[in-house]
Amino acid sequence: MDDTLLRPWRPDDAPIILAASGEEMMDRQFTSQIDSLPAAEEWIALLTSRRNEDTAYSFAVLHEGVPVGNVAVSSVERRHLTGWVSYWMREQARGKGLATRACREVSEFAFAELGLFRLELAHRLDNPASCRVATGAGFAVEGVERARLLYDGVRFDTETHARLATD
Repeated sequence: MDDTLLRPWRPDDAPIILAASGEEMMDRQFTSQIDSLPAAEEWIALLTSRRNEDTAYSFAVLHEGVPVGNVAVSSVERRHLTGWVSYWMREQARGKGLATRACREVSEFAFAELGLFRLELAHRLDNPASCRVATGAGFAVEGVERARLLYDGVRFDTETHARLATD
């Protein structure tokens, strides 16, 4: 059995991206609206260009060989050796520990392969599942950022976490 957890997104994953974008609240996970196969293909092409530019590295999270989520290190900043970790999982893959494992694995990639030193992430305070992913992946709580996010006219506080290469 193939136990590969992460791989770069491929153009043939577009139908999965389109399906994921249609799940409840998933539209917030994409930088543009994904409402067609061409839009999903453009999103994947954007991820590829960011990888080539050394600004972000996004991976499909696999379960039984099928992409069921995304994990990324973005905002790669070479002067200070920092990056921003984000993740999402499709509904059917939540609660299986995949996001935590993926977050750990992408962190190790960022430290070992990209040479980064500090990784940060944040989640809404009303998202305890995301907090469990962050702490389970070794990210320490650093504090609350008040009214950081704006969704549908409502402001949300976030909790910031960080992990260092030396942790």
